[in-house]
Amino acid sequence: MAGSGGPLDGIRVIDLGRHQAGPRCAQVLARLGAEVIKVERLGGEETRYHGPYVRKQSSYWVQYNSGKKSLSMDLRKEEGKEALRKLIKISDVLLQNFRPGTIETMGFGYDVLKELNPRIVMVNVSAYGQFGPYREKIGYDPIGQTMSGIAMITGHDGMPPIRAGVPIIDRTTALHSAIGTLAALHERESSGEGQAIDVCLADTGYSFTEIPISAYHGAGIEPSRGTGADGAPGGIYPCKEGWVLVTAGDQHQWHRVCNALGKPEWLEDPRFTTRPERMKNKDAVTEAMNALLANMTMNEAIDHFTRYDITAAPVNTIAQAAQDPHPWERRVMVDVPDFLAGEIAVSGDFWHFSRTPTVIGSTPKVGEHNEEVLGGLLGYSEEEIAGLYEGKVIANFDHYDEVPG
Repeated sequence: MAGSGGPLDGIRVIDLGRHQAGPRCAQVLARLGAEVIKVERLGGEETRYHGPYVRKQSSYWVQYNSGKKSLSMDLRKEEGKEALRKLIKISDVLLQNFRPGTIETMGFGYDVLKELNPRIVMVNVSAYGQFGPYREKIGYDPIGQTMSGIAMITGHDGMPPIRAGVPIIDRTTALHSAIGTLAALHERESSGEGQAIDVCLADTGYSFTEIPISAYHGAGIEPSRGTGADGAPGGIYPCKEGWVLVTAGDQHQWHRVCNALGKPEWLEDPRFTTRPERMKNKDAVTEAMNALLANMTMNEAIDHFTRYDITAAPVNTIAQAAQDPHPWERRVMVDVPDFLAGEIAVSGDFWHFSRTPTVIGSTPKVGEHNEEVLGGLLGYSEEEIAGLYEGKVIANFDHYDEVPG
């Protein structure tokens, strides 16, 4: 936001996004110092009321919208459309993730935007893209995991398709969107013109399976489930207490593995001298790993392999991950003041710039910045703003006591 000192200080973003991928892109830009104005429906965007809750505050909502300003406005009414047109003229980015064609029907397609402001960057986020064979279909994060093959190469043979337990497609699509936005803003410095960006969930799914897709497309090779890119050893192993990730499949690490397993004779064993041979005989490696780990706790196993300079990490539950010092010391998770929860943890600094700060703000109330945006930025008088409230073009929301939690 203006005066933030962040690397995007002075950039203004209009966020028309809903749910995850679009709003998360705008939240990333807010963390980088942009002033992000979320234009949400009267009563607030629907995900404000998605659980789980922390003292009546949605822990879902805050991860995608903390650090933004809220303008609660009905864009179905001409007065709302006119206010948005004025805001577009003084902004740098407009982000939307409606179904393809909707934004044009609303009267804010890119052809209209560039007439209002030739320098504006329009970010379009959707399920299948603004063009392509499935353009008209709706979709959420799981479609990127299933259509790209992710769900069918995760797990082991015989298992049903498996989805990730977190929205990996939404989050990565948000990053693709943010990267594209930054590139377009950079290009604008030389051309003087904005442009439109088309990012979608389905494309993101294929970015995860690009290696096996390439292998099948070029050579007809289909991967086996459970192999992935791991060598031997490489994977998640049970301990006496808990699980541990150990991965050391590269050739230069094999001597470390032999020493850690107490198998120096394997250095000369033809079953293990090359990575392909180790993969053929991975059951023997796994058996030795299981025998070693059977008498170790997770922390003891990590300490053991770390002494041999082998990658080892805990397989945490969410409770264990939340108690780990790493995200808090690195400020990946940060407690911020909250109007409902009092205090709540939100995602924080993923960049750690040496000079410019990352801007980690709180979550706004619905319509909290109506007067600031309309009056301060767009020059509406107090009487005009009062008329917009009376006509239900804009609104606040004060019924948080009715929110579950």
